Amino acid sequence: MSLSSHLQELRRKHQTLSDQVDRAQKQPSSDGLRIAELKKRKLRLKEEIMRLSQD
Repeated sequence: MSLSSHLQELRRKHQTLSDQVDRAQKQPSSDGLRIAELKKRKLRLKEEIMRLSQD
């Protein structure tokens, strides 16, 4: 897998997580722990994207 395709896949996963966070936050019965975990995963992906983009 090339670096550009790997970055593209990471960006796709980041967007998917972003969508999941948005949906969960709009639900009145949303689980705060689940939202926090999704945000952590999203942040880790963002950090990896930034790290790979700078190389």
